[in-house]
Amino acid sequence: MKKSVEILGLPVISITEGRELGMSKTLLMDAKKGAVAAITIEDADWYRGVKLIPYDSVIAIGDDAVTVTNSDSILTLDAAGDYEALLDENIRIIGTKAITKTGTIQGKISEVYVGDDGKIEKCEITAPDGTTSDVMADQISIFGKEVTVIDPSGVEKKTESVAPAAKPAEAPKATPAPAPKAEPAVTPEPVKAAPAAKPAEAPKAEAPKAEAPKAAEPAKAEPKAAPKAAPAPTPAAAPAAAPKQTAVDKATEERHRRFLLGKKAARTIKMDNGIVIVEAGAEITEEVLQKAKLGNKFIELSMNVQ
Repeated sequence: MKKSVEILGLPVISITEGRELGMSKTLLMDAKKGAVAAITIEDADWYRGVKLIPYDSVIAIGDDAVTVTNSDSILTLDAAGDYEALLDENIRIIGTKAITKTGTIQGKISEVYVGDDGKIEKCEITAPDGTTSDVMADQISIFGKEVTVIDPSGVEKKTESVAPAAKPAEAPKATPAPAPKAEPAVTPEPVKAAPAAKPAEAPKAEAPKAEAPKAAEPAKAEPKAAPKAAPAPTPAAAPAAAPKQTAVDKATEERHRRFLLGKKAARTIKMDNGIVIVEAGAEITEEVLQKAKLGNKFIELSMNVQ
C-alpha cells in the first residue's frame, strides 16, 4: 500500500527497452470502482496531448521508479477511448470535502492510500484544527468531484476513541486520606519496648567478628552473575528486525519474477566475483533468478532481457 505522493513524480522505466518513458504526473480515478484506473505521464512530447498507462500494465511501483514492460504500454488520448469518460469526470479525491451522510463536515481529504491492485484502501482526512484521521474505503459511500461522502459508522468510531481520554480524570478518587488516621494509633505502642537489659548484650565481641567475613563473601559472587545477563539482550533484538524487511517488496519481486521467467538474456550477466549468472541468449530460469538475487544483479538482469 502506497500514498499517492509516493507514486507521483517517479520516472516510468521500460524494463525491456532499458529507457525512461516519462514521469508519473496524476492518478486517473475510477470513482465507481474506488480504484486507480491509470497513471497519466509527462514526457518530452507532453504538449501533444495526454498520455497514460493503464494500471493493469504497471509491473511494479518501487521507491525510485514505476516499471512497465515496454513503451507500447503508453496510450495516447486517441487510443484511450475507454478512459475518456474518466478524464472528463476528472475526479481527484484529494482536496474534496469529507462529509457524513448526516451532514457533518469532517474536514478535507488530504491523502489516499493505494493497494497493489490499484484499489483505494483508505483516505486521510485533515480536520479544520489540523488534526488528521483515517477512514477505510468500506466506510466511504461516494467519491465525488467536490465531496467525499462518509458512512456515519466511521464517525462513531472516532468519537468512541476520543471518549477514553476523559476517563483519567476519575483517578483522583483513589486519593482518600483514611490511611493516615490509623498511624497515630500505632505510635504510642513502641514506648513499651524500653528494656534496658537488652543493650547490655551488644558489647559482646563475638557478634561483630562473625559478621565481618560474611559481608566479604557475597561481594565476590555478585560479579559472576553480571556477565551472564549482559549477552542476553543483544541476540534477542537482532532477529526481530529481519522478517519485517523481507515482507515489504514481496509482491513487487513476485511480479518481476513471473515476467522474467522464460525470457532470454540479452547479454551475459556476471556476479562481482566473475561467476556467470546467465549467458547471452540463454533462457532465464528459476535458478538464474536465484543467482541474480544473491549477486544483487536482479535489476541488471531485468534491464537486459529479450
